[in-house]
Amino acid sequence: MLSFSSLLLALPPSIAQGIIWGIMAIGVYITFKILDFADLTVDGSLALGGAVAVMLILQGMSPAMALVFSTIAGLAAGFMTGILNTVLGIPDILAGILTQISLYSINMNVMGKSNAAVSIDNYNLVVSLRYINKSIGVGLIFLAAIIVILYWYFGTEHGMTIRATGCNQAMARAQGINTGIAKVVGLSLSNALVGLSGGLIAQYQGNADVNMGRGAIVIGLAAVIIGDVIGEAVLGKHLNFAGRLIFAAVGAIIYYIVITFVLWLGLPSQDMKLFSAIVVAIFLAVPYLRGKSISSFRRAAKKGAQN
Repeated sequence: MLSFSSLLLALPPSIAQGIIWGIMAIGVYITFKILDFADLTVDGSLALGGAVAVMLILQGMSPAMALVFSTIAGLAAGFMTGILNTVLGIPDILAGILTQISLYSINMNVMGKSNAAVSIDNYNLVVSLRYINKSIGVGLIFLAAIIVILYWYFGTEHGMTIRATGCNQAMARAQGINTGIAKVVGLSLSNALVGLSGGLIAQYQGNADVNMGRGAIVIGLAAVIIGDVIGEAVLGKHLNFAGRLIFAAVGAIIYYIVITFVLWLGLPSQDMKLFSAIVVAIFLAVPYLRGKSISSFRRAAKKGAQN
């Protein structure tokens, strides 16, 4: 029989994990929604952030400082994708795939093996599965700081150039904006957040693995889409830029709560990727179907008024 107590006990770790992945979701939001760039670098840059954090901690660096280098490593990965796209003219999807593939080898070289572990018993990790309340608190602090900084930055003139590039490249170029630089900066900023998230995830679970980022883009997109749909349903026209960033992180939390619920129901864990794809498809379809139903209602109302 299903035990509700076991479900309740599993929720706090899911919330903590969702908050940490929410940082990655905000990074995906920057490329997917703001820059309108299909960036697949995420799977590699998340693992890179985790690998860099763990190896630096093992070399004696403080876990907090290791996160700085995780962020820089993710930034470098995004920068390379931007260069491949803007300087070499490689399409956005292929540029991300090329960087992602190369990062697999880079991550192997960083760790010297396929995985590496750090223990909370030996290191004062920033977040840890053993201390859920602390992890939730620290994760929320990171999220709040990131949202405030991004809200400020994208309100500046330089931030506006990135938003303009994603909205309409041709018009942005006509206004004298260097769209190439805007793309590189946007991709670098996005993957910097993904790298930071990777460093936190590695500390939270106590290890970094070369495959830890596999499927991360699906989780990120799911979080962004879930958050977008829920945000519009709750706030409607009052949903501003800060709200969209917040709901992107909320989407990641909801995603992991749903995954926990599915596992609690006893569904096979090997089907999680399939379930993730189904969740993304459903939430992608919701805005379209809702818009279609509203249009049908308006047409019916107009026809009735004419009669």
